[in-house]
Amino acid sequence: MNCMMNESALRKSVLFVLLMTVPALAWGQKKTPSAPKAPAPHVSAPAPHTSAPSHTTQSHTTTTSHTTTAGHGTATAGHGTTTASHGTTTAGHGTTTAGHSTTTAGHGTTTAGHSTTTAGHGTTTAGHGTTTAGHGTTTAGHGTTTAGHGTVAGGHGTAGGGHANVSHTAPGRQVSLKGGGSAHIRPNGQIRSVNRNGMHIEHNLHGGRTIVREHNGARIVSTGRHGGYVQRAYVTRGGRSYYSRTYYYHGEYRSVVYRSYYYGGHLYYGYYHPYWYHPAYYGWAYNPWPGPVYWGVGAWGWGGAPWYGYYGAYWNPYPVYPSAAFWLTDYLISANLQAAYAARAEANAEAANAAASNDQETSNAAPSGPVALSPEVKQAIADEVRAQIAASQAEAAKTGGSSGGPQQAAASSNEVPPALDPARRTFVVSQDLAVVADGQECSLTQGDVITRLTDTPDDDQKVNVSIASSKKSDCSAGKTVLVAVDDLQEMQNHFQEQIDEGMKTLAAKQGTGGLPKAPDTSSVASDVAPPPPDKSASKTLEEQDTEADKTESEVKQEANSSGGGSQ
Repeated sequence: MNCMMNESALRKSVLFVLLMTVPALAWGQKKTPSAPKAPAPHVSAPAPHTSAPSHTTQSHTTTTSHTTTAGHGTATAGHGTTTASHGTTTAGHGTTTAGHSTTTAGHGTTTAGHSTTTAGHGTTTAGHGTTTAGHGTTTAGHGTTTAGHGTVAGGHGTAGGGHANVSHTAPGRQVSLKGGGSAHIRPNGQIRSVNRNGMHIEHNLHGGRTIVREHNGARIVSTGRHGGYVQRAYVTRGGRSYYSRTYYYHGEYRSVVYRSYYYGGHLYYGYYHPYWYHPAYYGWAYNPWPGPVYWGVGAWGWGGAPWYGYYGAYWNPYPVYPSAAFWLTDYLISANLQAAYAARAEANAEAANAAASNDQETSNAAPSGPVALSPEVKQAIADEVRAQIAASQAEAAKTGGSSGGPQQAAASSNEVPPALDPARRTFVVSQDLAVVADGQECSLTQGDVITRLTDTPDDDQKVNVSIASSKKSDCSAGKTVLVAVDDLQEMQNHFQEQIDEGMKTLAAKQGTGGLPKAPDTSSVASDVAPPPPDKSASKTLEEQDTEADKTESEVKQEANSSGGGSQ
C-alpha cells in the first residue's frame, strides 16, 4: 500500500513539473528581441557641433573574453553590447547576424551604425567614422568613434582606411649626416627632407620647398623662394599666449595674430580673428535666405580666367545659392584653386630651372584620372562653413556690443587644437604636401579635400586622413595617408581666414546683384589686435633660404659619398 502511494505521489510531481515547464518555454520563445529602429537619416547641412556625436564611449562595459577569429584579424567582443543597425558584418570563420538586428560575436554584441564591418584582411568602414581591424585585434565595447558631419569619402559618409596592408613609409633611403642630423633621399637621388641644426627642410613633388626653424625666439617658415612668415611672441591674456605673424609674399606684408594650444606635449598655433561682426550678420549668413540667389560665373567675374578653364573639369560653382554658406563655399574653393594655379605655374618655372641643372623632383605614384568635386564633398565643405559661422556668431555674442572683444578663459594645459576637434573632420588643403599612399609618394595640392580619420597623433605627430577629393595628377581619392597635425592646423587656419575674407566681401556686395540685403554689417575690433607688420621678415626669410641652400649642398655631397651612411 505504501509503495502504491509513493508511486502515485511521484507521478503527480512529474506531471506538475511538466505543466510548469512548457509555458515557460513558450514564453521564452516569444521573448525574442526585436530589431532596433533605424537611425534618422543623415542631415545634409546639420547645425554645427550638434548633428553628429563624436567619440561616444560606452565606458568600461566590455570584459574581453571568448575571442572570435576572422580571417587574419581578431575581433574581440566581450560582454559589452554595441548595436548594429543598417550594417553588415562578415566574419571569416565566425558567426554573422546582421541587417536590422544585433550581431553577436562571442558572448558580446558588436554594433556599428550605418557601417559595414569586414573582419578578414582587415578593413572596417564606419558611416560617420572609421575603424580599421586588419592583421590585428579590434576590441568592441569600450566605445564607438563617430566622425563629425564631414565624412564623405564614398557613399553616405564612408571613409575607408587604416594601417592594414598599407605602407606609409616613403620610398628612398635615410642618411645619417656628419655632425648630427639626417636626410631622406628619394629613389631618384633628390632630397625629400633634411633635419639639421634645428632646421627642417621638406621638398614637395612639384619643386616647392618648405623650411621651418625656431631661431632667436622666432618661428621662421619659408614657403618657396618668394615668401613665408616670421612668428614672434606677442602678448599674454588670461593665461594664454598670443603670437604675431608677419606674412611676406612677393614684396607684400600682412600681420595676423595666432593663439597657442598646448596638447599632447606639442604646441600648436590657431588663427585668431582680428575683428567680429554683429551677431545678426552671422545669423543672416548662417540661415537660409528669403529666396534663392542666381549668381553665375559672370557675377563672380571668372569668365575667361585661365585658372577657371584649367580646373573646369574638377569644379563648377553652384547654379543657385539658398544661403550665404553655399556662396562662401564657392568663394573658398575658387580662392584655393586660383592659388593652386599660381603655385603650379611658379613651381613649373622653378622645376624647369631645376631640370636644367639635373635637379628635378618627380613623383613615383601613378596620377589619378580625371575627377570632379562631388556634391557630397562640396556639401561637407558647406557644412564646415556653416559650423564656423555659428562658432563666430557665438564668440561675437560674448562681446555684448563692446569694443573689448570676446573674453577668453585661461588656457588649458592640454587644450585640443581645432585640427583635432572631433567636430572638425573635413579639411581643404592649403599648400602642396608630399604624402605616401600604398608605399608610393603622391601630392596633395590646394583645393584637394581630405577627411581626418583618427584623433590621436602618432609619435611623429601625424594622423590618418582619407582623400575625399583630389585633382588630376594628385593622390587618388579614397586613399588613406598620414598628414602632420601641424599641416592640418594650417589648413584650418587658412580656412578660417578665408571665411573672414569671404564675409567681408559678402558684406560689401549684400543688397546688390540679386543678393539679399543683410542686417548690421559693422565690425568690432578683437581684444588682441594685430601689430604692424615686421618689415624685417623679408630679410629673415631670405637668410633662411640661403642657409637652407648651403645645408642641402652639403647633404648632397654626403649622400653621394661613401661616408654618407644609410639606415
